[in-house]
Amino acid sequence: MLFICYPKCSTCKKAKQWLDEQGIEYTERHIVKENPTYEELKEWYKKSGFPLKSFFNTSGLIYKEMKLKDKLPSMGEYQQIQLLATNGMLVKRPLLVNDDVVLVGFREAEWEEKLK
Repeated sequence: MLFICYPKCSTCKKAKQWLDEQGIEYTERHIVKENPTYEELKEWYKKSGFPLKSFFNTSGLIYKEMKLKDKLPSMGEYQQIQLLATNGMLVKRPLLVNDDVVLVGFREAEWEEKLK
């Protein structure tokens, strides 16, 4: 299982603690040092069943500085995924990925349901 996070993020810290408490093994990946690629993001988006917008860190500074709230609706899927692949700080975190599950953000009840 791949746990993609930003170590300074409080939500990522909570998610990591939860995984450790559940005894779930994972490989940790720093989202800024090793940003998800276009191909990874495309695969995870398709596998997740979530809307593409849910992969954006809408509360992040870069999202706001780039005024993406206004720009995303007019962008196609390819453009949006390309944009996500340019900067890990645009991607909502944490991301948890394994063969059959992709979770975006940390909602304990959802993680509990999908991972148990």
